[in-house]
Amino acid sequence: MRGEQGYLAYLLRQAQAATRLTLERSLSGLGVTPPQFVVLTMLRAYPGLSGADLARVALLTPQTVGVIIRNLERDGAIRKTPHPVHGRVLQWTLTRRGAVLLGQCRRHANALEQRLMAGVPPREQLTVRRWLSKIAADLQQNG
Repeated sequence: MRGEQGYLAYLLRQAQAATRLTLERSLSGLGVTPPQFVVLTMLRAYPGLSGADLARVALLTPQTVGVIIRNLERDGAIRKTPHPVHGRVLQWTLTRRGAVLLGQCRRHANALEQRLMAGVPPREQLTVRRWLSKIAADLQQNG
């Protein structure tokens, strides 16, 4: 069932699918996919993450992150350095080029967020954000 009477999980899925498709189309002009955008965002927030750590924080599989890392490194958006203690572990950071690219991506993502919250008062926006965060935390914690 669609619309307000639909199952909540299905409504969330519909909203997520529409949001992802819109972001995908918006970022395509930059040659960036939504998962690449997530990886760039996580490396800005947590520089020096390993591939495995990136996969965890980005909610992606290690295999997907491996492909993303190779492509972003090839494009000069990220660089690797060996871990100072565990030399076999590679740490990833944004390059200047990656930071510029992330800034461009953020502008597209911010425009999408403006569309998502158009007409929703700030107090209600906070309620929606808290509710979505609670759902994610509760379901991840309780399986």
